[in-house]
Amino acid sequence: MGRAPLGGGSIRMNVSRFRSMLVTAAAAAVLFGGAVPAWAQDAPPCPKPASLPPANSPVLSRCTHLVAHPVNVTAVEQATYQYYIKAPQSLPSKEVWAPYDEEALMKDFWSLWNTGFLDNLWIETIDEPFENGVAAKHVIYHIEERARLKAIDYVAAEGTKTEVEVAKLESTLRDRNIRLNLDAFVDEATIRKVIGVIREIYAEKGYNDVKVSTKTEALPAGPKLQHLTFEINQGPKYKLKEVVFDGNSAFSDATLRSQIKENKPSSLMGLMGGGTYLEAKFAEDAELVNEFYLNKGYVQARVGQPQVEKLQDTKDGKTRWIRLRVPVDEGKRYKMGTLKITENTAVSAETLRRFFKITEGEYYSYAAIKKGLDKISELYGAVGYYQFTPDPELAPRGIDPKTGEPIGPGEPPAIVDVTVRMVEGKRFYVNRIEFQGNTTTHDTVARREMRVYEGNVFNAEALKQSIKRLNQLGYFKALEGKPDEISVTPTPGKEGMVDIKLKFQEQNRNQISFGAGVSQFDGFFGQLSFQTSNFLGRGETFGLNLQKGSRARQYQVSFSEPYLLDRPITVGADVYARQFVYDFQFTQDSVGTNLVFGYPLADFVRMFTTYSYETIRVYDINPAYLAPGVLAANPVLRESLLLDLGGRRKVSKIVPSVVYNTVDSPIFPNAGARLTAAVDLAGLGGNTQYVQVRGEGIKYVPLGSRHKFAFGFRGEAQWIKPYGATTTLPIFEKFFLGGEYSVRGFDIRSIGPRDPFSGIVTGGNKSLLFNGEFYWNIGGPVRVLAFYDAGQVKDVGQNLRWYDPIVQAVTTNLPLLTDPFATVILTPPGESPLPQFETVGKTPAFKTSTGFEVRFFMPVLNVPFRFIGAYNPSRRGVLGNNLQIAEKFTFRFAVGTTF
Repeated sequence: MGRAPLGGGSIRMNVSRFRSMLVTAAAAAVLFGGAVPAWAQDAPPCPKPASLPPANSPVLSRCTHLVAHPVNVTAVEQATYQYYIKAPQSLPSKEVWAPYDEEALMKDFWSLWNTGFLDNLWIETIDEPFENGVAAKHVIYHIEERARLKAIDYVAAEGTKTEVEVAKLESTLRDRNIRLNLDAFVDEATIRKVIGVIREIYAEKGYNDVKVSTKTEALPAGPKLQHLTFEINQGPKYKLKEVVFDGNSAFSDATLRSQIKENKPSSLMGLMGGGTYLEAKFAEDAELVNEFYLNKGYVQARVGQPQVEKLQDTKDGKTRWIRLRVPVDEGKRYKMGTLKITENTAVSAETLRRFFKITEGEYYSYAAIKKGLDKISELYGAVGYYQFTPDPELAPRGIDPKTGEPIGPGEPPAIVDVTVRMVEGKRFYVNRIEFQGNTTTHDTVARREMRVYEGNVFNAEALKQSIKRLNQLGYFKALEGKPDEISVTPTPGKEGMVDIKLKFQEQNRNQISFGAGVSQFDGFFGQLSFQTSNFLGRGETFGLNLQKGSRARQYQVSFSEPYLLDRPITVGADVYARQFVYDFQFTQDSVGTNLVFGYPLADFVRMFTTYSYETIRVYDINPAYLAPGVLAANPVLRESLLLDLGGRRKVSKIVPSVVYNTVDSPIFPNAGARLTAAVDLAGLGGNTQYVQVRGEGIKYVPLGSRHKFAFGFRGEAQWIKPYGATTTLPIFEKFFLGGEYSVRGFDIRSIGPRDPFSGIVTGGNKSLLFNGEFYWNIGGPVRVLAFYDAGQVKDVGQNLRWYDPIVQAVTTNLPLLTDPFATVILTPPGESPLPQFETVGKTPAFKTSTGFEVRFFMPVLNVPFRFIGAYNPSRRGVLGNNLQIAEKFTFRFAVGTTF
C-alpha cells in the first residue's frame, strides 16, 4: 500500500482514491515488513456499538477520527475542523446507519484543504466490520498543520552590509497590505511577495543584483513553531559612468541625456562620481526622451530597452560602474497637416479648435497639442463632464495605419494629420460631499470653503479651488490629490451623479506652549502661550500670549471669527501691551487695540478694514541722539524723538487693505501668490497725523511635481508722509530695514538714513525691499534655503537710487581770535565748529545680503526655528547696533519666516 499526490503538491491519498483503502493493521504489518506503520496506529479503533445494524445493510461508515501529525495537537480548534467534515457516519446509539460514501469524503477532502490551515492532508479508510458481520469502514482524516511564525528577522548575509532599514521595509509591506503576522501560518505565497518587495526596495537604491534567501528554524517552544529569517545580500550598487544612445542622428547624446530625469550620469564622465542606475525608473526616462522627439516632430521615434554594460567593480565590491546603452529609432521629422475634431456635442469644433496654437505646415509639436488638450479638459471639467477623455490620433500621410507600411509607389510625404476624438461621456451632478478624518474640525468649517455644491453640476476646476482653500486653512495636512485623499466616484444606483469624498489628517492647531528661544528681534526670550487657529473646531482664531525677552516683551489677547453668522465676513479684535528695546537707540512701550472687519471681493480676494488705537512712549534714548551737535545737524530729530512731548504719542488710525492670497501653505509654502495693498490713515482721535501707503507682492514657484524644490520672491514698497498738525514723523513710525524679517545679514533697524557725524540711524519715509529664496524641502519639518535680500531706505528730500555718495567730515578753519598755539580755540559769537562733509566715492544704495537658512518647524511654538548664515557684500555705510561697521559674515538664530 502506498500514497500518491492528488492534484499536485503534498496532498496525499491512497492510489486508487478510496477504493483500495481496505487496510487493516495486520495487513499493514505484512505490507510494511512486519512493522505496523505509525500512521496506522494513530487512531484508536471504533468504539463498541450500543446496537448492531440489520444484517442486510450495505457497507456502512462506522466511525470517523481526526488525527494531527506529528503529535495530535492543533493550533486550530478541533471543532473548526469538524465543521468542515460533512460525510455521514453511523450513530448506533440512535440506530442511525449511514452508508459509506466516497464522494462525500472527496468533498470533505477539498473543504479541509481549502481552509489554508494545512500543509498535508490524507484520508485513510480501514475495514472494521460490525460484530454481526456487516461490512463497515473506519475513516481517519490525517492532517499536518502549516507551521506558525513565532519570530521574523531581516539580516544581511554573512560578510555584507545592508543600506535599507528594517523599519522602511516593514512600512512598505504595510502600505502594500502584505502581512507576515506572528502566530499566523507560514504562507509561501506571502513569503514570495515579501522577497519581491525587498528586491524592489533595493533596486530603488541601485542594488539590481540583490539576492534574498529564506531560512526557517524550528523553535523548541512547541510543535510547528518556526523562526523565519530573510537573508539579504544586496550586492554591488550600480553607478552610471556613461549613458550613450545608438541610432540617433538628429540630436546628440548630450541633448538626449539632458531629457533624462532619473538615470543621469555625473558630469565629467563619472570622474566626480556617478548617478545611481534605477532600472524601475527607466520607463519614465524613456517616456521623457520620446516626448522630446514628439515635441520636435519625430512622431515615429521609439526608445528601446537599454543594455547594461559592466565597466568595472571597485576593489571592495560595493560599487559596479556601468554604461547604459539606449537604442533609439528616430524616424522622419513630420510637419503638421490637418487637425480634425470629432465626437464633440457639448462644445462646438470651432471653439475647441481655438485652444490649439498650431499652424498647418509647421513642424508637429506634441507640447502644443497637449497644452490645448489640457485647457479643453479644464473646460469640460468645469461644466460637469467628469469622464471626459480626449483621444488624439496621429495619421502620417501615405502610411497604412494597420501595417505601418507605405501606401502606393514613391516616398510618402512627411506630414501627419491629427484627429482628436472628444470622448465626452455623460454630464454629472454632485450627489453628496463627505468629509472624513476631521475629528475636531466641524464639517461646516470645511464645507464653507467648498466651491462645488451638492445638487449642482460637478465642476472639476471648482473642486481644485476648494482644495486650495482648504489647504490654506492650515487645519489639515495638505491635500495633494492622492486617491486615498480625494475621490470622485459615480453614485451607486443614481445615473449621472457623483460622490465627492475628502479624507483629512488633522494637524494640531491648538498649542499650549511653554518654552524659550533666541532671536535677533526678541533676544533671549521665555514664552507661555495658548494659540489656536481652529478654536473648538469652529475655525475661529484665539490667542493668549505672554512673552518676555532681553529685547522684547509682549502680552496679548486676540480673537477672530472668519465667518460671522455663517457668512464669509471676518471680525476680530486684540488687546496688547508691548515693549521693544532697540539696542543703542531707544526703548519703545506700546499699549493698544485693533478691531478688524473683512469681507470677500472674489475668490482668494478679501477686503479688510482695521481700526487701531495705540499709546506709544519712547524713553531710554541713546545719549548719542541727544548730543548738541547731532540735534543741531538734524533739525527734525528733536521732534522725532518726542523730546518736547514727554516722550508720548497717541496714534488712532484706519487701515483699509486688499489681500489676494493663493499661497498653498501658511508654514512651508511651495506655490501660489499673495498681493497686499494697504493705506494707513492716522489722525482722528489721536495726536499723530500721517498717511502711509504699502504694497507687497509675494510669489512661490514650485519646481517639479513633487514640490521638493521651490522659489519664493517678495517685493515691498512703503511711503509715509505727515499732515496737519504733525510736521515731523515720530521715530517709531519711520522706516528702517535690517534683521531677520527684511535684510537678514544686518542688525535690526540698522539700514536707513544716518547722521553722518555720529553715525546714528534716523530713519526714512520711503523704502524698497526685495527678498528671493530657493527652497529645498528635506522632509518632514525641515527646510533648507538659499536667499538673497536687497533693500534701501530714504528720507524726505532724498530719492531712491542705485548709488549713494560716500562722505567724510572735514573740520572748517574758522577765524582765530587768539594765539595760534593756544590750547583753546575761540570762535566768533554764535558760531560752532561744526564739521563740513565732502564726497569721496560712492556705494550701492541697495544694501544686500546673501546666504543660507535651515528652518525646523517647532510644533510646540507652531513656528519655524531658523539658523541663518549670511554674507553682506554691500555693507559700506551701514553700522551695526553697536555703531561699528556691519560685519562681513553673520550667523544668527531666529523664529518665524522672512515673508
